[in-house]
Amino acid sequence: MIRALVLTPLLSFLVCACGHASTSHQQNAAQVAQQAAPAAQQRGAASGPQPGTAATPQNETEQAAGAQESAGDNGDDDRTPPDRGDVSLEHLAALPADAVLPGGKWKPGANYDPIVPAQPTNVSPGKVEVVEVFWLGCPHCYALEPFVQAWLKNKPSYIEFVRVPVMWGPAHRAHARLFYTLQALNRPDLFEKAFDTIQTQHEPLISQNDDETLKLQEAFAKENGISPDDYAKAYNSFSVNSNLQRAEELTQRYQVQGVPLVVIDGKYSTDVSKAGGPQELIHLIDDLAASEHRH
Repeated sequence: MIRALVLTPLLSFLVCACGHASTSHQQNAAQVAQQAAPAAQQRGAASGPQPGTAATPQNETEQAAGAQESAGDNGDDDRTPPDRGDVSLEHLAALPADAVLPGGKWKPGANYDPIVPAQPTNVSPGKVEVVEVFWLGCPHCYALEPFVQAWLKNKPSYIEFVRVPVMWGPAHRAHARLFYTLQALNRPDLFEKAFDTIQTQHEPLISQNDDETLKLQEAFAKENGISPDDYAKAYNSFSVNSNLQRAEELTQRYQVQGVPLVVIDGKYSTDVSKAGGPQELIHLIDDLAASEHRH
């Protein structure tokens, strides 16, 4: 594995790119990656943990860097949810409150938000789609992952879980391509390995340009039993490019402002902060999905 001697600038970017929106995000991303590139080409020991990169559960979602830039100016049709005083799930579903969620346990506008208009899903009849919008470079997404993994072992069979990488800027797109390339190679087991490599080993698996990024990711793939040629073919494949395009569309359609974000059946969005914690988020997902399944 290619290990960088000095990765502090890029590692700082990986954390800060989840920070508040900035119209200069993509320029900053390119600049930081260029600064880190020479070091990423050196061999040596991996750098130690950097301050501020501890992956502990947070109650605040990450704010999108450059989200407004990627979403574009939609004028009056920006799909921003109406005032929460006028919109609730009970109103939208035209059902009594007790028929929607258990005993008023969760409050619309506080614990979850309606998506207006609701977005189409890609699941079979009788199934409920649960989407996690994430980023491999996000420590809060990494902190949530153990809860997601535990939930996946026992989730209801009617829930279809889908991961969608956020597509805000160059670093996010590079990690999204890594994610979909591993899927195309039928190596979902390496998702966790890539997450660990980026978050705990502080090897970002991206560089200042596509060629260098591909070399870094090929080295990661080779260490895990995938030939560089096979990785490169999948990396540039039609299926990977199609998935990246869909991720771009979903990032915009869901107006993603922070990750991790969870979308239930294209109708409701929530996150760790709104739910009150990672375990509470899992319970909320189950309750919203059960409500949709009953309909």
